[in-house]
Amino acid sequence: MVTKTNQDKIRIAEHVSRALGAGEAVVALESTVIAHGLPAPLNIETARACEEVIRKRGARPATIGIVDGTPVIGLSDDELNVFAQRDGERHVEKVGLNNLAAVMQNRGWGATTVAASLRIAHAGGLRVFSTGGIGGVHRSAAESFDVSADLTALASLPVVCVCAGAKAILDLPKTVELLETLGVPVLGYRTAEFPAFYSRHSHLQVDATVETPDEAAQLALNHWASGGSGAVLLCVPIPEAFEIAADDVERAIRQAIGMADAQKISGKAVTPFLLSQLETITGGRTLVANRALLVNNAEVAALVSVGLSRMRKS
Repeated sequence: MVTKTNQDKIRIAEHVSRALGAGEAVVALESTVIAHGLPAPLNIETARACEEVIRKRGARPATIGIVDGTPVIGLSDDELNVFAQRDGERHVEKVGLNNLAAVMQNRGWGATTVAASLRIAHAGGLRVFSTGGIGGVHRSAAESFDVSADLTALASLPVVCVCAGAKAILDLPKTVELLETLGVPVLGYRTAEFPAFYSRHSHLQVDATVETPDEAAQLALNHWASGGSGAVLLCVPIPEAFEIAADDVERAIRQAIGMADAQKISGKAVTPFLLSQLETITGGRTLVANRALLVNNAEVAALVSVGLSRMRKS
């Protein structure tokens, strides 16, 4: 059973629609990490673990994707399985802001990036989104102009985005600088540093530190009440037990970049290549870390959503 929005363009799962109608806590999740990020079967196991921890913390999970051309908020278990099948009969395209309309028009299936997920979540009335790490300014941006549309979405869509910072393969100082330029408040969850995805430390300062989910929710409300039209970025460090030392990560990244240059890999193929090489170079440690931070972020996002729901009702 599903419910559609008034525009009849987005399909919202019935349990999500009921929760939204009652003003209850809902957390949006992306689907690119399932279809194009983590390998099978870790991808579907992680997706289900994220949804389960959100339920345990009193919120409703709503994984977002495109099914037969229709944006869906709250993919069913069967649909999640299709997204997770890398060699299945169904082609699942990676969907960003630039090709979202085309995939809809072609009645395709699409796994939504952070940017596309944020746009659909906002259109459906959701206020909290959880992911692993956002995209940002690439290390070669001075030559390639490669800057993620995630930053464009964060600048314009009023959603709390819970993440472990930006992906470690990016230029983190430039990413933080551009977030400031775009007016996106960068909050550290119990930290004064911008997390570096696999690592807890980057030596880059956040705009403010919050100690509780309720503090984060209240700051988001203050941001929007003061005229802020974009997102609030809540950065949650990876749990210490799963952290990879920043120096180890940087050495692995430089090695992977060297391999990409030697093989003349460019454009959209660079990121998946680098992530695949990091997995090999670190003996699978990056995969374990990625899974841990995704579930941890989902748990914090659920608590923020519960607090935001309570505050908006009061």
